[in-house]
Amino acid sequence: MKSTYLIVAILLALGNSVTCIGQAKKPTLMILPSDNWCEQRYFMTEFDNQGTKQKVPNYKQVFQEDAEINQVISKIGSLMIERGFPLKDAEQELKAIEARSAEDNMTSSTTSASSISESPLDKLKNKAKADIIIQIWWKINKTDKGNSVSFTLEAFDAFTSKRIASSTGIGSPNTTDLVPELLQKAVLANIDPFAAQLQKHFDDMFSNGREVIVTVKRWKSWDKNLSTEVNGEEITDYINKWMALNTTKGRFSTSDATENNIRFDQVRIPLFDSNNNALDARQFAKGLQKYLKAAPFNFEVKLMTRGLGEAILVLGEK
Repeated sequence: MKSTYLIVAILLALGNSVTCIGQAKKPTLMILPSDNWCEQRYFMTEFDNQGTKQKVPNYKQVFQEDAEINQVISKIGSLMIERGFPLKDAEQELKAIEARSAEDNMTSSTTSASSISESPLDKLKNKAKADIIIQIWWKINKTDKGNSVSFTLEAFDAFTSKRIASSTGIGSPNTTDLVPELLQKAVLANIDPFAAQLQKHFDDMFSNGREVIVTVKRWKSWDKNLSTEVNGEEITDYINKWMALNTTKGRFSTSDATENNIRFDQVRIPLFDSNNNALDARQFAKGLQKYLKAAPFNFEVKLMTRGLGEAILVLGEK
């Protein structure tokens, strides 16, 4: 009888384990053509990044003018969906951004007019809220046996822009298939190791937190600095204690700390808040903003962001 109970207990445990594995969360993906692919086809534009001209892909032009890109993304996307990865549609997100084009995308101090601007890709990341950006590059090779396709798939963490997975290969020559089919077949031979790299990165985030950057600064007009003491303790010390309490496993590093500026790198934050909503750098930093606006500080604090993965708090004004 005891052995029967033991067997039942083992089977139940195994069943629960399988259920947990089957219900494991997958990262959301967004597939885009690579910068190099856009450059080769002249799908690039310039934008003003705080006075500096910067060239970036013109994704709107890509989707409007290239005959193959939608089919290619659909083919690659289907391979990822088959492996359980949810996709965000980049073209639809771009249309949504354009519909809100009247929205003011510049933030500034009401007194000093200091501002931060976003690149078009940052805007897309902010709206789509994808965990991972997959960039695809391909080239057609003409051979005696027909066309083959060379490809490179690269995956980047949407928050940190760090490369987290890559795959490259050359498909077999074929005289009948169109480019999307050639590419799908070539990628299929390499997709499982690529998907495993993506899942490994996401599992690390799920266990140890998502990585972001948090910077705390002061306006020049403020009559205090980060070394100012409040109730016998420096403001910097209060901020460090808050970070230790609110990061995942207390994991963060301080890359710079002066009386005017503190920069926290490798800040690990939970993937989801208490309501199971996805957490980004802005939402995380809002907690620190509220903390510094409350007693005993009662500071004015401006919150700004760069993309999904960097939050900047400026003390002394809004």
